[in-house]
Amino acid sequence: MGVVAALGLWAAGAAGLPDNAFPRVVAATLVTAVGGSVELSGDAGDLARTHAGIAVMPLSVTLVGALVVAAGFLRPLRHRAVAGARELAGWAARIAVLWLLALIGLALGARQTFAIDLGNGVLGAIGGLFGAAPEVGFAAQVPLTVVFGLLWLAGVLVLALLVAPGAPLPPRLLRWRESVRPAAYAMVALVLACVAVGLVVALVTAATRGRPAEHFAVILLGLPNVVWPVFAIGLGATWDGRVDGPFGLPMPRLLDEVLRTPDVSTLNLRTLAEHDGRVWWLVVVDAVLLLGAAFLMAARSPAGTPAWRHALRMAVALVLTVLTICAVGRISAHYGLSLLGIGDVGGNLSGELLLRPRFGGALGLAALWGLVTGFLGALPAHRSRHRAIRPSA
Repeated sequence: MGVVAALGLWAAGAAGLPDNAFPRVVAATLVTAVGGSVELSGDAGDLARTHAGIAVMPLSVTLVGALVVAAGFLRPLRHRAVAGARELAGWAARIAVLWLLALIGLALGARQTFAIDLGNGVLGAIGGLFGAAPEVGFAAQVPLTVVFGLLWLAGVLVLALLVAPGAPLPPRLLRWRESVRPAAYAMVALVLACVAVGLVVALVTAATRGRPAEHFAVILLGLPNVVWPVFAIGLGATWDGRVDGPFGLPMPRLLDEVLRTPDVSTLNLRTLAEHDGRVWWLVVVDAVLLLGAAFLMAARSPAGTPAWRHALRMAVALVLTVLTICAVGRISAHYGLSLLGIGDVGGNLSGELLLRPRFGGALGLAALWGLVTGFLGALPAHRSRHRAIRPSA
């Protein structure tokens, strides 16, 4: 996780931050990646005020961390069908102790203060006259970081047991393996497939449109922050968002056009299609991905499971997946400076980035898509099994 975060921040230009702040920014990125809390603060003297806030998870770092932690947890348990609850808890506790120490170290190291340069113009002259020396900083909140970081770890370990085909389960939970594990595996495969498609598009864009360092920064820090909401939009979901100010990392041109407006914009298939009609291909891509996930789920389920049951399981699994995407994909970031109580100073000293989902519509559409694709995806899985059985008969 540290390597991915450091490379992403380096590509974004964070290595040039003053006061050797780069390691502390890396620590803050890791804290937010595991659900921890980083609080922004500002001070500009008696006659000025700074304000800033951020709520975003760098999901590329989160995803890499989840895969590595899950692999480390499952490695000593491979090639076994059953494991007692005490044994699993023991392995989880060993990881949790090391994880707790890492969280505390990261939270204590994730703190820094920066001075804001007002420039040599009128604003700088006023600031110098009244002694307004704006500063902005960040500091991780240790208790919240520890609590949410441990909850993140628990979620990763439970999901690893649910998803991995060879992972052992306690005897009491074996009866749930045939119904839960295929659906969980299919959903993880689905979100990873979305990231893979997004990675190919991002690499092609970086190679053809210039600014490769900034594109690699997005890939290493926040690729799922883009592709997972886009996947939800392809299902018909609606997000509200706004971009204002010089947020440096590039986003797809189409998203920037829709979101960079004076007011909060509506982000869905219709509004995107007004700028580029090719957006409707998202529906086709989502349908292919969902049918593939449904087929995978049915192929891993016990033979003889009726198609309607596959449809119900697919619907429940997709609703939970879209709910997770909506929860972790929200973004809220703003910063600004007011002097002498007169509004926000423009230019490079203020900005806002907002992205939030409309949960109700997104979850309802996910249920509908899950029912349809779950039923359709189960049909070829049943046919392939019948073909495989006939020769042996």
